[in-house]
Amino acid sequence: MARILVIGGGIAGSATAMAVRKAGFDVVVHEAHPDSAEDLGAFLTLASNGMRALAQLDASAAVTALGFPLTSMRVLDGTGEQLAQAPLGESADPLLRYRCLRRGDLNSALQAEAARRGIEIRHGARLVSVESGPAGVTARFADGGTATADLLIGADGLGSTVRGTIASEAQPVYAGQRVFYGYTRTAPVPSSPSEEDARITMVRGSAAAFGHAVSPDGETYWFARVSADPLSADEIAHGTPGTWRDLLLPLLRKDTTPAADIVEATTGTFLVTNATEIPVGTPWRSGRTLILGDAAHAASPATGQGASMALEDAVILAKSLRDAPDMDAALSHYEALRRPRVEYNITVSGNISRGVPTPPSTAPAAARPGEAELARHLEWEADIWAAG
Repeated sequence: MARILVIGGGIAGSATAMAVRKAGFDVVVHEAHPDSAEDLGAFLTLASNGMRALAQLDASAAVTALGFPLTSMRVLDGTGEQLAQAPLGESADPLLRYRCLRRGDLNSALQAEAARRGIEIRHGARLVSVESGPAGVTARFADGGTATADLLIGADGLGSTVRGTIASEAQPVYAGQRVFYGYTRTAPVPSSPSEEDARITMVRGSAAAFGHAVSPDGETYWFARVSADPLSADEIAHGTPGTWRDLLLPLLRKDTTPAADIVEATTGTFLVTNATEIPVGTPWRSGRTLILGDAAHAASPATGQGASMALEDAVILAKSLRDAPDMDAALSHYEALRRPRVEYNITVSGNISRGVPTPPSTAPAAARPGEAELARHLEWEADIWAAG
């Protein structure tokens, strides 16, 4: 049984650990944080493709206990006029419906599910270096400890230490927008609560993109994306709810949509960040080391696919390791399957954030798996080597 080290116990790392364990490998997770908390202020949506990946890991129940489903999306223009309304993803299948939930809650749930399955998660283990050789790969940690395995998987996010050992020059770049997240229970509510049931509303504002959804218990989750120069680390660290409201409200008041009233009603914590991405073409592997999830292919949040793509990674990597004739072939096959899809997402999402169209020449549709092919890749019982 091959031994695998996973660096990072977040969404990508916990899912990868469960996937490779299900595929028959011995795995240990090393997480730098002393607990499971990460980005507690942000929320995300898991799309149908991400929910499909979770189902292949038998982990749906751990996630559907959190947050709330989203079955439709409507789009408004800056006047509040509805431009479109349509079902979201595979809304007819309760197992595959989009789900809106807090990132920190998803982190904690996946870690807890991995631990329940007997996967060891070592907290407070901050990686400092990786040494790869013909017989194995060794991770060295800040506390002086080491761990050796046949394969090391870096699932350590945007600021990945593992990526630095593979491609030190590959750094995240600004994708053109500041992103704000918040919650409120005192936003104006529709005349009939059923009007907002399981629906996310997207606003194409004149000065900001905005989205909101109302949970079954009446809490409004919202985000805003604003095109501007990046915020400095000091500005982000010392900004207050009042600072962010004062920045957003003049932009949102330019339009006649619910956005400004929702933000004005938000008196608690805001999460503010810069939209960033990993440049396409960044190397993912060296010897017995591989990166996945945001460490490999972080995209701006405009398409809302970051977590779902990481969950896809976990399943497809595990199946590649299970089905390929050897590890090198497995990692090559995994990269061939994943790179066209995730790099297209980086390109499209980045172009949305920058307000530019995606030229056809940057969209290698023929090389990307369609939804039916993706479903076959994710199907646990299907041989991915044959499917590729």
